[in-house]
Parts: sequence; C-alpha cells; structure tokens
Amino acid sequence: MDLWTAAQALILGVVEGLTEFLPVSSTGHQIIVADLIDFGGERAMAFNIIIQLGAILAVVWEFRRKILDVIIGLPKQREAQRFTLNLFVAFLPAVVLGVIFADLIHKYLFNPITVATALVIGGVIMLWAERREHVIHAYSVDEMTWVDALKVGMAQCLAMIPGTSRSGSTIIGGLLFGLSRKTATEFSFFLAMPTMVGAAVYSAYKYRDLFRPDDFPVFAIGFITSFIFAMIAVRGLLKFIASHSYAVFAWYRIAFGLLILATWQFGWVDWTSVKG
Repeated sequence: MDLWTAAQALILGVVEGLTEFLPVSSTGHQIIVADLIDFGGERAMAFNIIIQLGAILAVVWEFRRKILDVIIGLPKQREAQRFTLNLFVAFLPAVVLGVIFADLIHKYLFNPITVATALVIGGVIMLWAERREHVIHAYSVDEMTWVDALKVGMAQCLAMIPGTSRSGSTIIGGLLFGLSRKTATEFSFFLAMPTMVGAAVYSAYKYRDLFRPDDFPVFAIGFITSFIFAMIAVRGLLKFIASHSYAVFAWYRIAFGLLILATWQFGWVDWTSVKG
C-alpha cells in the first residue's frame, strides 16, 4: 500500500463518517469525493461496504444501552416488543424496493449530476419542512406507533436516489409525520442499523470476489476512520438538534449541489463522464 492509497482511504473514511448520519447524503459525497481523488472501480465498491460498516458500528456503540435494554426486555416487555416491531415495519419497504430496483438505480443514477440535483431538491424540501408548523404526537421513539414507523420506512426508500440522503429522508419524513426533532433523529439512527447492515451483508455477498487479503490495510484505515468520525458526527448532531433546526444542513445541501451543477454547466469539470 503506497502513501497516496492510504491517504485516499483516510479521506473517504472521514467523508463517510461525517456524512452518513447527517442529512446531507453520504453516498452523494462519496461519489463526488471519490471522483475528485480518483478512487473508483471494483476495489472502491468493496471499500465502501467496509467503511459503511465502520459508520454503523459507531451508532451501535453510541446506543448500546438502549439496544441492550430492548434485547433483554424483548421476551416480556411490551415497550421493547413495540420498538422492535416498529423497526421491522420501517425496515421492510427498503428491503423490498431495494432488491427490485437497486441495480437499475446504481446503473443510471449513480453520477454527480443526479447527486447535485437531489441535494438541491432535498434542501428545498428540508427548508419547507422546518418552516411549516409542527404538530407533534410522539416525543420519544417509545411513543411511536407502527403506522409512524411505516411512514418513516416509506420515506427512507427515497434515499435509494443518490444525493437524497437516507438520514435526511427519515428525519424530515419523521418531522412531517408528527415526530419531534429528537425522536425523528434517534429513530433514523436506529433504523440505520438493520438497513445498513442488511445492505452491507447483501453487497458483501454479491461482490464477495472483490475482497482480497492484500486490500486489508486499506480497508482497515477506512473502517477505523469512518468509525471515529461517525461517532463524532452522531454525538454532535444530537447536541446540535437540541437547540437548532436542520436549516443549516438544508442550505449546505443547496449550496453544494449548485456548486457541482455550476462546475458542470460552465465546463470546469466533466461530471457527465463519472459513474459511481
């Protein structure tokens, strides 16, 4: 492993960790940054699976007490059973639609122009969602019904379009469906666990031939970096939303998306030749 390859792994690990749980689209940022530093091909597909696992492990560690309480209470406690059912219901839509459309979406939509457009549109929707009057009926994840969970799960399906953002779809969907900002954010984190682990396992099996022992050092750098920066991002976001709205992320999405579109429009970067 040369120094530049290690630097690429470090950069993409940081990008994944910081963006996976913020409503700014980690996939979109990965596509754009990977192109800018010339990290692509089959090796990149395997690498992305590894760094996503690093990010999700950070959330599992951050919410380990809640997870343990649910596991212990599952046989007898109705609260734990309801929470588990809600996660299962919210997880299902992405499984069904993901299996059906994942390959087509990756083939036709994994490019910077789609990402930039989705970033801008998603940012505008986010601003609208934050400025409308919030009617809240669930102030914690334990107050959610299976109907709330299903709605959030359907919103998560929008994230199959790169640039939309899985966390952005679930959090803003939760706000629109009557969840408090804290509840929508935490449920988005919990829903990420089965969704991302399931996607990673499926992808790892599908692309199992791409994993080679000599790539282990590169994967290790990306995995560890992603874990560390995902932990920072999750803790920072929970503190931030306690007293702020998501408007700053909406404006970031719009500005970043418009920047990519401007570089394409004026011919500064030929994004149309790029495939994720």
